[in-house]
Amino acid sequence: MKNIVLTLYAFIALLVLSSCGSYRKTAYFQDLKQNASSREPIGNYTSVTIQPEDILGINVSSLNPEASAIFNYNLNTITGTVNNNQNNPVIGYLVDQKGEIQLPLIGNYKVAGQTTSQLRENIRKELLKYLKEPVVNIRIINFKVSVMGDVSRPGVYQVQNERLTVTEAISMAGDLNITAMRNKLTLIRETNGTREYIPIDLTSKNLFNSPYYYLKSNDVIYVQPGKNKYASVDNSYRSISLLLSAISIAAVLLTRN
Repeated sequence: MKNIVLTLYAFIALLVLSSCGSYRKTAYFQDLKQNASSREPIGNYTSVTIQPEDILGINVSSLNPEASAIFNYNLNTITGTVNNNQNNPVIGYLVDQKGEIQLPLIGNYKVAGQTTSQLRENIRKELLKYLKEPVVNIRIINFKVSVMGDVSRPGVYQVQNERLTVTEAISMAGDLNITAMRNKLTLIRETNGTREYIPIDLTSKNLFNSPYYYLKSNDVIYVQPGKNKYASVDNSYRSISLLLSAISIAAVLLTRN
């Protein structure tokens, strides 16, 4: 009887240790020193470049407002928002599959592969032929990312600027659930007709130096659920939990005899 009790205690101890090990896995950036500050240069940031299916909000002003107005699809340059109304049903310039937009007076214009800063300067130079002292503002108005899987609020998130990180996107989705696998995220990205599947590990600080830390428009982040998530809906796992509880109760009863 004594051997049975010891065996049961050993089994329960293993369960406890296993639980502690699972707890340690829930921490982010586990290789980051917690008791000392550190600093490193940022060398992996690259500006977002325009690609097909982007919608560009372009606002042009000059010393001749009436002439400038033909280029504008009603983008508010102060707030960065689009004012949609019946008098202006078309919002923004859609970049076609050739990577071009069609501008008044200028015609088809190649924009894919440029940053918004580069395009702003290039269009400004083109407009010098038609406008006096033109000022151009450009932003991607359909910049969005999707976060799916084991997070609090999966969904598609619109972004007001062109700088978004993996950690910011996850925060917008309400953070990972406790059951999520923090070392098994997948970033899905489409560029130049190619789809990439990139593994992401939130348990390592190396993420901050990854070339994929900064997201691009239309990126998708998938968070893989752990076994505990599956256990909450699977009857076999529930049965195992009940069995372990019964064993624990039996161990207590045996020690009293």
